[in-house]
Amino acid sequence: MNYGVCNLGIVPLRLEPSDTSEMVSQVLYGESFKIIEQRKKWSKIRLAFDKYEGWIDNKQHLIISEETYKTLQEEKPQLSSDLVDFVSMDNEQLLSICLGSTLNSTSILNHTFEGKSQDAKTEKSKLIETALLYLNAPYLWGGKTPFGIDCSGFTQMVYKLNGHKILRDASQQATQGEPLSFIEESEPGDLAFFDNTEGNIVHVGIIMEDHYIIHAHGKVRIDRLDHTGIFNNELRKHSHKLRVIKRII
Repeated sequence: MNYGVCNLGIVPLRLEPSDTSEMVSQVLYGESFKIIEQRKKWSKIRLAFDKYEGWIDNKQHLIISEETYKTLQEEKPQLSSDLVDFVSMDNEQLLSICLGSTLNSTSILNHTFEGKSQDAKTEKSKLIETALLYLNAPYLWGGKTPFGIDCSGFTQMVYKLNGHKILRDASQQATQGEPLSFIEESEPGDLAFFDNTEGNIVHVGIIMEDHYIIHAHGKVRIDRLDHTGIFNNELRKHSHKLRVIKRII
């Protein structure tokens, strides 16, 4: 089996091996992965962080050894903590990176980083502070950055930046943690999940104080949360139906 690392700022992870295929997620700078199927132009990968799978363009990653891959997994993740930063390449060019990029691979890539980083597991109270960094980021299916993010990418990145690992999709995240019976039992940082008319979990957000929620819907926004679901004050109606609240940490 081969292994790789993302050597660009943001790379699309696609459902099928085609530039026109749906983007199911993104691979951020420094993320490492296993290559589970390799073709002439595309590789199917499994990300080390959350085991998420998809197709990546062969021109948009660097092959690494199994030993290097294992070493990266043993290290405590060091993540960039500014909305936008850059690394210096060995040819003196700059490469832009986004909030939450993994910096453990810089030496492997012959890159230099001199910005702010985060490598510690923080208190639960810090989750909302991190979430607010993404406020007004536009919604993007499969997105994981301040320039475009989806609901579960938002919750995953907020938790990741605070040293906590959760899965990628809302339906996967809903399998984690302990369920709460009432909103009144919730704390800032707990996750609220919402379903569609078929009963499938399709949305997730982060609970704030005083029955507010921050979530990605059109953009990362703050709305009211009640026992029915999310109430959009601009539309004067509920936009999402509450299914369950989970305490992850």
